[in-house]
Amino acid sequence: MNELDSQKVHCPYCGEIIELVIDCSVEQQNYIEDCEVCCCPIGVDVSIDYEGQVLLNVSHENE
Repeated sequence: MNELDSQKVHCPYCGEIIELVIDCSVEQQNYIEDCEVCCCPIGVDVSIDYEGQVLLNVSHENE
């Protein structure tokens, strides 16, 4: 699997589709990334499963 992966998600604030670049060399990550459309802070939770698949969850910053 590539170390960087691109995933499209819906912003939990404005609903627009945005693209996130995921670093697949780190198995579990939690961080805040601003929406490129509405600039609201999105909570991003990433994990890589045993098969190398990206599991991604986005939420409001304080959820």
